[in-house]
Amino acid sequence: MSKRLFAISFAVAAGFLLAQFAARQLGAPSWWPNRDRDRNVRYFREVLETVKQYYVESDKADYDQLTRAALRGMLSELDPHSEYLDAEAFSATEEELNNEFSGVGIQVEERDGHIVVITPIADTPAERAGIRRGDRLVAVDGKPINEPSIEKVVRLIRGKVGTELKLTLFRPSQDREITMALKRQRIRLESVRNATLQSDGLGYLQITQFSERTGDEFSTALKEMEKNGLRALVLDLRNNPGGLLDAAVEVSDAFFDRGELVAYTQGRTADSRVEFRADGNHGHRTYPIAILVNGGTASAAEIVSGAMKDTGRAVIVGERTFGKGSVQSIIELRQGEGIRLTTARYYTPSGITIHEQGIAPHVEIEMSDDDEARLRVQQTRADLSASAEFAERFGFAPIEDVQRAAAEEVLRGVLAQRSPAK
Repeated sequence: MSKRLFAISFAVAAGFLLAQFAARQLGAPSWWPNRDRDRNVRYFREVLETVKQYYVESDKADYDQLTRAALRGMLSELDPHSEYLDAEAFSATEEELNNEFSGVGIQVEERDGHIVVITPIADTPAERAGIRRGDRLVAVDGKPINEPSIEKVVRLIRGKVGTELKLTLFRPSQDREITMALKRQRIRLESVRNATLQSDGLGYLQITQFSERTGDEFSTALKEMEKNGLRALVLDLRNNPGGLLDAAVEVSDAFFDRGELVAYTQGRTADSRVEFRADGNHGHRTYPIAILVNGGTASAAEIVSGAMKDTGRAVIVGERTFGKGSVQSIIELRQGEGIRLTTARYYTPSGITIHEQGIAPHVEIEMSDDDEARLRVQQTRADLSASAEFAERFGFAPIEDVQRAAAEEVLRGVLAQRSPAK
């Protein structure tokens, strides 16, 4: 089996089957029979044969279909993030790791029996149509989502570029359902956007998610701002649904010294701890940093926020983050299939877990759903945000980003304290 990192995943040590691992933990040799496992395998085989022999529709009861149905059920019963991936779904996951796929551009999560939008991806059909964080998917092309499954929903939404689909969503903030037609497109994600530097040396950049290219993109943007006189930085991680752990560590690494602990993951056993330490291949950066977060900040984005807050390197501004602190590993199986399996939790350097708790900001400033939706439009069209054309095109005048303004005020205050008295 080969393994690929996804979401907040880490390199799981290669080994034998889980049953053999359990046997070693109990002190038995790996070849020692596992009677409990073997008994349950025999039981499963009996049920499989019974269904195969007696189910009324024989075309639905061949061994391949039954086995895969059992795998789907087994993984989905563990937690909302573990799942079986058929060849199509596994391929789609690989595309996401490469920051490119075909769809409408939404990140979703199974929560409280619903498929909920974590965030629409910036500059995609979903965002342009006005889909918001917290919207619940009710139906795809008129087919109700009766049994919430991330895998099934993704399969329904993905499709050929240029084809149309209809999404029906329930918006809790308005207590109503909305149906909208969207056209699928190739989603090529730009993870670092809107890098700007003001005349007083106050810099800003946004990371939309953490992919294979994020570390390099971030490093390039940061060095360019530093070359031009960067004195303080606002790092915007709002509505960032996460991505690769390695990318989160690379971004954090820019502000950590060599060998310093950025984050660690801990699995079921004491020896499963994996630490992620900074390379520190850069000069010591001492300028003040503010990180913007909200309820759409999740997973790898929480690693960066948590590490920077935990070590006193940044002030956190905005709203409490999503709270997804579990580690998923993508494990490739035969025939191009795979599984996504929760294998650990991740922790900040001081040992704080973010799972189901999130990160509380130092400076809490809430935004309404309406203002947040407007702001996301502004962020995707920064070229129009100061023009009359913006209001004509989008139907509203640009609004103030109160969270960013608060972060900038904090940073200017720090800079003022550091400046010598005149």
